[in-house]
Amino acid sequence: MTTTALHIDASARKADSVTRKYTQKVLDRLNPQTVLTRDLAQTLPFIDEEWVGANFTPVDERTDQQKAKLALSDELIAELKAADVVVIGLPLYNFSLPASLKAWIDLIARAGVTFQYTESGPKGLLEGKRAIVVAASGGVPVGSPVDFATGYIRHVLGFVGITEVEIIAADQMAVDAEASIARLEADVQALAA
Repeated sequence: MTTTALHIDASARKADSVTRKYTQKVLDRLNPQTVLTRDLAQTLPFIDEEWVGANFTPVDERTDQQKAKLALSDELIAELKAADVVVIGLPLYNFSLPASLKAWIDLIARAGVTFQYTESGPKGLLEGKRAIVVAASGGVPVGSPVDFATGYIRHVLGFVGITEVEIIAADQMAVDAEASIARLEADVQALAA
């Protein structure tokens, strides 16, 4: 049973967004007790030199300014840690993911916090979570050689330890929207709650 879901919307569109509509349908299907919502259309800052410096300063040596610089990243990571399932709306923009979603990834992928380096390579620290990604595209077939978004999101989530990742897609909406939505509807209904 899903008790807490983190709902991430990355579409710039508020109205008529396929990913917004279907991430909500996924949440309705899962029926979690608690939903944490992060709308990335509200834009996140990009990491900069100050952020990197603060991140690489040992926790007990950080200044108040450095702690403030990492506060949003800490908040985003706390949301991710609290969730049993992460539901992500992923529109494909120009063959890849929106910059706002990439900014979120940069803010949550932190060595020693969400992953660690080991002798055998990096190890994700957010194990035992599930992710469901609703991907939509105008013309790009999801999973094709020119889809640089879904493979990347699967890799990044796995990097931080979330290896149970389901991609459900409404791809090629500009080619045959009716067929794409029908497949998406069927995939949402087939989700295990």
